Amino acid sequence: MEREILKRLFSEMLRIRMVEEKIAALYPEQEMRCPVHLCIGQEAIAVGTCANLARDDYVLSGHRSHGHYLAKGGDLKAMMAELYGKVTGCSKGKGGSMHLVDLSAGFLGATPIVGSTIPIGVGAALGTVMRGEGRVTVVFFGEAATEEGVFHESINLAALKKLPVVFVCENNFYSVYSPLAVRQPEGRQIFELAKGYGVESHQADGNDVVEVYEAAERAVRKARRGGGPTFLEFKTYRWREHCGPYYDNDLGYRSEAEFQEWRQRCPIDRMKERLVRESLLRQGDISEMAASLEAEIREAVVFAKESPAPEEEQLFDHICSP
Repeated sequence: MEREILKRLFSEMLRIRMVEEKIAALYPEQEMRCPVHLCIGQEAIAVGTCANLARDDYVLSGHRSHGHYLAKGGDLKAMMAELYGKVTGCSKGKGGSMHLVDLSAGFLGATPIVGSTIPIGVGAALGTVMRGEGRVTVVFFGEAATEEGVFHESINLAALKKLPVVFVCENNFYSVYSPLAVRQPEGRQIFELAKGYGVESHQADGNDVVEVYEAAERAVRKARRGGGPTFLEFKTYRWREHCGPYYDNDLGYRSEAEFQEWRQRCPIDRMKERLVRESLLRQGDISEMAASLEAEIREAVVFAKESPAPEEEQLFDHICSP
């Protein structure tokens, strides 16, 4: 891969990690009054996938959406303002963390209802075909969404119509506190489900950003050429609690040993080691990059905190009513 692409992948992962860590640090102040689902540990999937997309391609997500939004080119200031419930937020301060929308970046939206954006993404892809556009649609979701009926209906239609959609499953093994063992039959591989509908499907390491990039590159290229949908399952792991800024290994649903094993597979550390080893970045370059990102994040937080809240008369704006 070109060195500039490798450096960009690292920089974007580091940016997402630092944003999420800042949110975790500020959340206890209780000025963000919406739930937050942090993607720390899962950054490679968002970055590696979205690096293959054009700005007018579409992306949809679920409740753990910050990384997808930023990787697709969403505005950091607008995202932070949304978490603080301010009118300058990307959803005018009325959606919060789980309802990010930015049409200018091709980010059609995120919703917390498991699997709910999968049919919306398929519908968006169908619309692009009907309009004769060359857009590709990517839908991000967790492995629990494959247990919803709407997933199966949607992937069947996508296969039938050969739609330009890439299904990206972030398999972090847990639905809130429930492991795969109590939700799905033993030995079943999630990516095999999509194969049953005639959809090309692959499984890869979601903590290796280069592996993610290359798998997504093939899928996006295929979709753009009219080759139909692809299903990508990326195995990964969330570090923080399901919802909130803290760690929750003390609850007993996962072990500290398991957590530490996955922490050793940190996608950012792995990429940094490669870049340094191949003399593509020096430690000083990384320090400068981090300092620049810290300044950007600090500016976004100040912007969010100083922005006004929505006025009462704006309460019913942008709401669909009969």
